[in-house]
Amino acid sequence: MTRKATGTERAGTGGPDTDALIALLAADAAPRGPSLRAGLLLALACGAVVAALAMQSMLGARADAATAFLSSARFAFKFAVTAALVVAAAHLALAMSRPGARLAGAAAWLAVPAVLLAGAVALEMLAVPEGDWASRLVGTNWLLCLTFGPLLSLAPLALLLLALRRGAPAVPWRAGLVAGLAAGGIGTFFYAAHCPDDSPLFVAVWYSLVVAMMGALGALAGGRWLRW
Repeated sequence: MTRKATGTERAGTGGPDTDALIALLAADAAPRGPSLRAGLLLALACGAVVAALAMQSMLGARADAATAFLSSARFAFKFAVTAALVVAAAHLALAMSRPGARLAGAAAWLAVPAVLLAGAVALEMLAVPEGDWASRLVGTNWLLCLTFGPLLSLAPLALLLLALRRGAPAVPWRAGLVAGLAAGGIGTFFYAAHCPDDSPLFVAVWYSLVVAMMGALGALAGGRWLRW
């Protein structure tokens, strides 16, 4: 007498064909190539290299850059605050690209460059006579900053968005915005090597404006390119 197949057996669960199908689907779902974190780090590194080469070819570092970095706290501070922004924004962008990730802790790191900049501005205003605040804020090369800061940030932004396409951000435009902040940090980091204006007042206004511009551009691009 032939035994009737159970519902499970009729469905093929546990059979060789079903097991092969499950294995095939699992292999197809597994990420290929570098991980999202590795891809983001690679994008940051390549973006930094491109920005550095572009700065050197278009502007060149200022003549006293090496000695100023060691002797001038204001000059060194420009690199510290922009680097802090890059690290914090990249960390948040990575978290945003993972569905279900907790963002509060990652977002809190953005307060670090903000606090550093606010503290430096406060110290500058205490150390410099009030009559000199306006001249330090405007500086001598604000237009150059607004021109080359974004230019040096474009390649890093494109590379970061390309890396983040491997993720699945819940709100694509927000992930793009944060990528733009990181790219703006890279661009201003390398522009700082050329910039003769070292006052934190100048940095707070013009560097921040460059970063805001790149954040807006990143939001527009991310809303379109990071959808999934």
